[in-house]
Amino acid sequence: MKTARFFGVGMLAVILALSFIGEGWSAEGKFPTRPIQVIIGFAPGDTDNALRPFVETMPEYLGQPMSFVYKPGAAGAVGAAFVAAAKPDGYILVGTSQSSIAVVPLTQKDCSYTWESFAPVAFFSDVPYLFAVNSSSPWKTIKEFVAAAKKEPDKLSYSSSGTFGLPHICGEMFAKAAGIKLNYIPSQGTTPAVTAVLGGHVSAVSSPSTPSMPHIKAGTLRALAVFGKERSKYLPDVPTFLEMGYPVSLEVVTGFLAPKGTPQEVIDAFNIAGKKAIQNHEAFIVDRLDKIGVTLHYGGPAEYTALLKYNHELFSKVLKDLLK
Repeated sequence: MKTARFFGVGMLAVILALSFIGEGWSAEGKFPTRPIQVIIGFAPGDTDNALRPFVETMPEYLGQPMSFVYKPGAAGAVGAAFVAAAKPDGYILVGTSQSSIAVVPLTQKDCSYTWESFAPVAFFSDVPYLFAVNSSSPWKTIKEFVAAAKKEPDKLSYSSSGTFGLPHICGEMFAKAAGIKLNYIPSQGTTPAVTAVLGGHVSAVSSPSTPSMPHIKAGTLRALAVFGKERSKYLPDVPTFLEMGYPVSLEVVTGFLAPKGTPQEVIDAFNIAGKKAIQNHEAFIVDRLDKIGVTLHYGGPAEYTALLKYNHELFSKVLKDLLK
């Protein structure tokens, strides 16, 4: 009888111990349990600024801090490759636009990843892209610019942040749609490209709106058209290429991607935190984004995946001609 009682007490102790261990496993397994790193494949001051309001507000709902880690190089490929090869547990993300994810694998033969090497988490902001000229130029509209290019083929030129970057691709999409030939003069960054058109060294610039906006407001740069599907709220008087009859549009977003194979519950945790951050801190987020000319625009994993797939197909066609 004593033996049976001892055995029963012993079993109860084992069960209780296992339950505590199980609770410990459950607590440890609940994501996240430690800080999260967001890898930025570019120098500080651009991509990170578009994501900073979310990195600052989402930890309130994740229960762990998020921080930027910069790994610039190879048009964002260094940082993206690092994340693609990382453990798919959600503690290392890449923060970027489509450039390093959908363009770089098509232009760099030694690139170790493709857009399918990632699990899209969410995108949070939309960056308007535009085509602009020096305000002292004779072209007041994109139609006038096209007419001038057709009248004197190969005379007009444009610059952007670099060969095969998104601004360059936008410029080439426009030229093809308009049936014109423009001389492309690459620059080492967006600021030098804007400076080149201000100095009269090139006819136009294709660029994100952020670095161009101060010059547009100052009256030294004139935006002729924007590449989005809709007009930018920062440039309400500037038409889209679509409005002007050119089938050219590109939605440029910034967001987070995780390594392929990251558990769905981890992806869900980020999206829940992102939605709560937008719901409860929208005024703060919008104010921060307004200051850099970026629009709040949320899209979940399915939307992000569809956009990257579309971009891959679109850029493959555009770059096929450029890489000839």
